[in-house]
Amino acid sequence: MNKDKVIINFCPTGMVPTKKHTQHVPITPSEIIEQTHEAYELGITIAHLHARKDDGIPTWDPKVYEKIFSGLRKYCPDLIICGSTSGRLFPEFEKRSAVIELQPDMCSLTLSSLNFLKQSSLNDPDMIIALAEKMKEYGVVPELECFDLGMINYGKYLIKKEIIEGPYYWNLLFGNIAGFQATFSQIGLAVSEIPSNDYVALTGLGMDQLPVNAAAIALGYHVRIGIEDNIWADRSRTEKVTNIELIRRTHECIENNQKEFFRPRDFGALGFYNRKRNV
Repeated sequence: MNKDKVIINFCPTGMVPTKKHTQHVPITPSEIIEQTHEAYELGITIAHLHARKDDGIPTWDPKVYEKIFSGLRKYCPDLIICGSTSGRLFPEFEKRSAVIELQPDMCSLTLSSLNFLKQSSLNDPDMIIALAEKMKEYGVVPELECFDLGMINYGKYLIKKEIIEGPYYWNLLFGNIAGFQATFSQIGLAVSEIPSNDYVALTGLGMDQLPVNAAAIALGYHVRIGIEDNIWADRSRTEKVTNIELIRRTHECIENNQKEFFRPRDFGALGFYNRKRNV
């Protein structure tokens, strides 16, 4: 893994923030395309995308995803596009896996069930394997999402069984009350469990976003950034942040650590574009 180039995984929307939480969150396909295009012009590697209905409610509808994907492929042709297979609100396999059929470059694959502060995300082994197998069928690279050590263990099990094929990209998320905490001891333990040739991004949730991103960049790992994970500009929670401000802050941190931004075409060429995509 190249420790001098930093992948920026941009997560503009997520499933939780609404306009009531922050006016800056993009909801409609046009808003998501516009903000992601602006972020792309500043420099992002991956766009991790969630679709919403016009009223802000998350949706699995492939027609909505298609609007987002087609717009981004037009304006950001080499950007790595990642769709969400989250089952927080729609647990059925048919709904969760519909986005895979659009053949984005990557799709999220959460590697076990977990609890958030006020909600659960159910991911039983049969569901995880079925999603992974469908991703393989459609040439989609899994984005391996882990909130605790058990998820890393299960991801390595799926790799050993060749249910998941390389190259491998892991998102480790810190700060959820029922998972990894944003401490150096837990970050160190987590990354030590992943093979050194794999790509690892560190994510901080809420007020842990900035310190975890800063630690990731300093230590030679990668970052996930965006309003999906944090809506505040400051720890006192007096000012709402924009996605573009988060991207600019990340680039400043990369420059301060004398590192480079990992351009999407360079990262995609390593095997992270859809395996059926012509680039």
